[in-house]
Amino acid sequence: MRSGPSPWSRLLWLSLAVVLGVLPGRTRASEPSPAALSPRIANYTIQARLDHDRHVVIGNGTLRWRNDTEHATSELQFHLYYNAWQNDRSSFLRSPRGERLEPSEIREQDWGWIQLERLTWRESVGTTDLLSSAEYVAEDGNVDDRTVLRVPLRRSVAPGETIDIEMQWESKVPRTFARTGVRGDYYFVAQWFPKIGVLEPDGRWNCHQFTQTEFYADFGVYDVALTVPSGWIVGATGRVIETHEHDDGTTTHRFVQPDVHDFAWTTSPHYAVHDDRFEHAGLPPVDLRLLLMPDHAHARERYFAATKATLEHYGTWWGPYPYGHLTIVDPAYRSDADGMEYPTLFTGGTSWLSPLASRSPESVTVHEAGHQFWYGIVANNEFEHAWLDEGINSYAQIRTLEVVFPYRRFVKRYFHGFLPMVFDDFLPPARTDGADVYFGFHSLLKRDAMARPSWQNGPNAYEINAYNKPAMMLRTLENYLGWQTFQRVMSHYFARWSFRHPVDEDFFIAVREVSGQDMSWFFDQVYRDTVLYDYAVERVSSKPVRPPHGFTEHDGKLAFQSATQGDGDDIEQYQSKIIVRRWGDGMFPVDVAVTFSDGSTKTERWDGNDNWIAFEYRQPTKVERVEVDPDHKLVLDVDRPNNGWMRAAPTDIATSKWTSSWMLAAQHLLEFFALFS
Repeated sequence: MRSGPSPWSRLLWLSLAVVLGVLPGRTRASEPSPAALSPRIANYTIQARLDHDRHVVIGNGTLRWRNDTEHATSELQFHLYYNAWQNDRSSFLRSPRGERLEPSEIREQDWGWIQLERLTWRESVGTTDLLSSAEYVAEDGNVDDRTVLRVPLRRSVAPGETIDIEMQWESKVPRTFARTGVRGDYYFVAQWFPKIGVLEPDGRWNCHQFTQTEFYADFGVYDVALTVPSGWIVGATGRVIETHEHDDGTTTHRFVQPDVHDFAWTTSPHYAVHDDRFEHAGLPPVDLRLLLMPDHAHARERYFAATKATLEHYGTWWGPYPYGHLTIVDPAYRSDADGMEYPTLFTGGTSWLSPLASRSPESVTVHEAGHQFWYGIVANNEFEHAWLDEGINSYAQIRTLEVVFPYRRFVKRYFHGFLPMVFDDFLPPARTDGADVYFGFHSLLKRDAMARPSWQNGPNAYEINAYNKPAMMLRTLENYLGWQTFQRVMSHYFARWSFRHPVDEDFFIAVREVSGQDMSWFFDQVYRDTVLYDYAVERVSSKPVRPPHGFTEHDGKLAFQSATQGDGDDIEQYQSKIIVRRWGDGMFPVDVAVTFSDGSTKTERWDGNDNWIAFEYRQPTKVERVEVDPDHKLVLDVDRPNNGWMRAAPTDIATSKWTSSWMLAAQHLLEFFALFS
């Protein structure tokens, strides 16, 4: 851990910087109040009641919104996310993610929707109906999609002006298609209210349809009163401020949370509530609340331990968690609500039998708790640059697991997932271990460039570009710059962009500013292009150095000489030659480690730009081993096994040749059949 001010004091400095407007970046027309951590642009006061019999949330409330740009706007745009499950013509069900569902198997009660019943602009001179002139818009061209509503205004909203929009709506909670929904008497309710888009500093509305990506919204204050059946436990974004029992058998729970950009909640009569507290020197304390399903009582301490590990390591590496409380939700069995993040609340997920080697719930808990930082605090646009939260967080997740929960083994479940078996001889790959799994004719790394907006990613490209590839990119960057430098890059980026909306270039600028190096050559290949890295040992030879065979000059005359035969003890020198090949189109500097039969070593540095390079040695011992990139700095290398070469024992040569040939043939056969899959 580097010296300097504590993360808590950095947060205080950040708050002051946000207030004074001294941080660089895209400008806004107004600044937050001194008490605010964020600009507080979109503020909601909501009253909502759950009709459990109909699976409907009946809501009304007020949006207080400020035009925080330097441009007037003559319209508003709203997300109506639940309309993604209104019918099979939505862009979600036509997306690569939705195509995995079979609409004909979806029952009537499984569909969902959101219906606006009232939308008015309240001013001192009266109220104006906005709903009659509203229209659905679809930038992807799907005119049947109903997830974005454009609302023309009777007059423009000036820069810096604040308006009040009153809303009334009903949301039919779907069965869980995509992490929000209902199963029996378990509800996880997210993206359930009319949610205003983001008016960018250039005056353009950013309000994407819901497809396979996630979310983007401005910060604000949420004051939400939720009425549910009495006796049901409620968890939500924020802290519960008050509760009221009603004569009709319901209870209202009021939650308030400033400086967040979303609000989600859950309720069920089956939760067991557990409390704990995170405390660590130099970091602010955090009250932890765990809503645990009865069949997962064994996971109580594991949930808390993983959450505390995240708050500690993310807090000391990147910056502190500022909210003072965090709710952990253990979702119901087969509810499909596991592994999702929302401000001050996230869902974990585990199984009834879960050995420590599986790191369940540890892995998902670290990841989703980590999203409180990369998504919750640094609020990038997930529709367009999903890697800035999913990729950064995947990298940080694996790094935390390596430090706190290093024991992992391959776990296979049998009898429909009931019985887990641990295989101690197999180590499952992590997202930052390497790109070996992407080797072959149809490498997923070639599907789309990371620079392509996330919502436009093609089939099988979103996950690799949002999670795996950026995680490997960041681990490679850490290896190249060194951990101390890269940690300063990340903490600098976190401090600068907390409670703001960074884009990709903001991250690249942070790398350059802190490291002092222009890494555009690397980002041009990995981010803006789809190159593959593949460095390999192509050929190694070590031949005895004998007297020349043929005619040589002696005393001014040519004389014939026959070379000494055999490899006896009389051999004093070996001439060794190593050919290292760049098979991929990506270029990266690599080390080449050479070990000789007497145990001595040499390490060569290659810039990796040419198609191949040769290293030659003349010394008394043979080359026994060669390894390209011995420290595995380039985790993006798609074929790690070909990076190494080792001299085979004489009795093993035939076996190793036969095995290598068989494996190569099998690989080629599988790749051939993949052409028709």
